[in-house]
Amino acid sequence: MRLNIKQWIQVVISLSVAIWIFWFLYKDVKMESLLDALQQASLFWIGMSILVSTFGFWLRAWRWKLLINTDLEKKITTSRTFWALMVGYLVNMLVPRAGEVARCGVLKKTDKLQVSKLLGTVILERSIDLLFMLLVIFVAFVLEREVFVGLAKDLISLDSLKLAVQEYLPLLVGAIVLIFILFYWITRRYRDHGIVKKFQHFMREFLTGLKSVSRMDRRAGFWLASIGIWIIYYLMMYFIAIGMPNTANLSPSSILMVMVMGSIGMIAPVQGGIGTFHALVAFILMTYGLSEEEGKIFAVIVHSSQVLIVIVTGVISLLAVAKISVISKPEEDGLRIK
Repeated sequence: MRLNIKQWIQVVISLSVAIWIFWFLYKDVKMESLLDALQQASLFWIGMSILVSTFGFWLRAWRWKLLINTDLEKKITTSRTFWALMVGYLVNMLVPRAGEVARCGVLKKTDKLQVSKLLGTVILERSIDLLFMLLVIFVAFVLEREVFVGLAKDLISLDSLKLAVQEYLPLLVGAIVLIFILFYWITRRYRDHGIVKKFQHFMREFLTGLKSVSRMDRRAGFWLASIGIWIIYYLMMYFIAIGMPNTANLSPSSILMVMVMGSIGMIAPVQGGIGTFHALVAFILMTYGLSEEEGKIFAVIVHSSQVLIVIVTGVISLLAVAKISVISKPEEDGLRIK
């Protein structure tokens, strides 16, 4: 994936922000404290967390395969979507959110699939992930209502929020309507223009990808996998929590709350949630009685385990994709000669 100057500037800025947040959080944490925490932690439970998390990536790849195969005569395998998915996560470590496009590009390279259709399936599964995340937040709110209410009072003035909504909502609605009118006028006025035609073709393929879930053969498997992905994410966090003395006594609902805060931190537009994940996880652990240092150490261990998985499987996936490309190129050359 090639980046222009503007994209490189965005990468440098987001990476600088992530590094600054991380440095600011951990400048007072001694390396000896981190090493002591690792020595006291159960390597078995950390290993179980890494194992179950790796399976979660595979399950995500299997779910994506179900969407892609809906309109294909020649079905692709889970291994192909897994390689593409992990390359995408690896790219996200460099360029935030670019991994979604990168994994589509990998399947275009290895299986000659259209990127526009693939993007439709990616946005669909990400939208479903967002819905499940909102559901998880609701469950955490029900189980840890007092913590939620306390955080809301400390961080948000409800009266100020209400006034802001009343003041800016008409402006927001007007802006959205204006954008739709402008978009409609441009597509009608320049409908015969090459760029507009390409955009319309892209949108048709994109909508085809979005509609694929309604035509899927294994819809039950798709929804079960979507639930399983979040269960696995919880187990990843839970195993590390019970493997560390400082967090071993946390209740299951408390760990769910920690998972919610970590998930919100991962949404931030920085590489791999660096800094934001650590800040929110450490913050919520402090409300459960852990010291600031203990919260930060737990956060860095959880995040580092995920980064380790992404780097190792991502590099292996890059090698696998390169091998597939080398094997398939002679076949294409042979077809051209014939």
